[in-house]
Amino acid sequence: MSHIQIHQGKIADKAAAKALCPFGAIEEDARGQLAIGAGCRMCRLCTKRGGGAFEFVDDSAPGVDKAAWRGVAVVTELLADGSIHPVGLELLGKARELAAKIGHPVQAVVIGASTGAAAESLLAHGADEVHLYEHPSLEFFRIEPYANALEDFINEVRPSSVLVGGTVIGRSLAPRVAARFRTGLTADCTVLGMSENTDLDQIRPAYGGNIMAHINTPRHRPQFATVRYKVFPIPPRVAPHGKVVRHDIPAGRLDSRIEVLGRRPKAVSKGIEEAEVLVVCGRGVRRQEDIALLEELAAELGGRVACTRAVVEAGWLDASRQIGLSGRTVKPKLLVACGVSGAIQFVAGMNGAECVVAVNTDPEAPIFKVAHIGLVGDLYAVIPELVGRIREKKAVAK
Repeated sequence: MSHIQIHQGKIADKAAAKALCPFGAIEEDARGQLAIGAGCRMCRLCTKRGGGAFEFVDDSAPGVDKAAWRGVAVVTELLADGSIHPVGLELLGKARELAAKIGHPVQAVVIGASTGAAAESLLAHGADEVHLYEHPSLEFFRIEPYANALEDFINEVRPSSVLVGGTVIGRSLAPRVAARFRTGLTADCTVLGMSENTDLDQIRPAYGGNIMAHINTPRHRPQFATVRYKVFPIPPRVAPHGKVVRHDIPAGRLDSRIEVLGRRPKAVSKGIEEAEVLVVCGRGVRRQEDIALLEELAAELGGRVACTRAVVEAGWLDASRQIGLSGRTVKPKLLVACGVSGAIQFVAGMNGAECVVAVNTDPEAPIFKVAHIGLVGDLYAVIPELVGRIREKKAVAK
């Protein structure tokens, strides 16, 4: 394990040496010598400012043979009707981009009771290989058999990187399988890149969106990353050129301690991720009743009302309408932000919008830095004016 080694003979002033650590991890032991305590965060400030008295020793185990791992795999999720969850197609497009940089194939993995139709769609969206795990026991998602199937795929095919959709199923499946291979997993990536040495560059917001963390897994394979829906575009269809590979899995590995007694379909509703126009309610809306004003604008534009976290916490709208790091990621053609300050956590969830119109009384509000059109004014005056002008335009068009 990597550690900090102290060269006691090079320490002239113990008090000054102890003060080098902002975490107070440099301690004096019973023999009067300095030692590194449990509070060490490996920031290495002591090695930079200690005049050679502190040395970073990297004795980590050697990494894997990266050449033995080849391919960028996408775990695709089947919906109740047998279709592919759109996030799987989005990841397929990104996988093709990443694989092209290193000359690797793109592999799609499908686990379910009926996978044939999904294979055809994945080939038409550019997969080089479609790996199918089909069995009646896989009709419903149960973590044990699904994890066993994905583990079997990785052991047999040995992909360098594995991309998983940041859905309820994906967030359950990816960490369990990553743990089996003792490898890294980066959740909710917003940017993915590929180095020439096949290291996956994984970038995601951290510390509430205040920084963008750049994460690598240089010593282990495969590399796991989950990505939310709507972060990447769906690739265009192409002439199918890949192959389909069917896999068998031992019956014992399909066992589960979970018994599915039945399934009741949830009422189908269009989420804000699918809307082409969104009118966003922010903290600038004074009362819950005033959301009706925004709903009126959304109706005229043929869109839906979404919101920020503050509105959900106030109990005014359901969490399914929240945009941001702790909400949904959206990519509408038009987004009208009403009374939204533009915190980085919110912006991270909507910066893929084609056109952003912001209405705010504060001309210095951060939302204006990302808006294409900014209206400085009270939304209670601006929104009714917008609604009136839209109706006038519609009347003239008739």
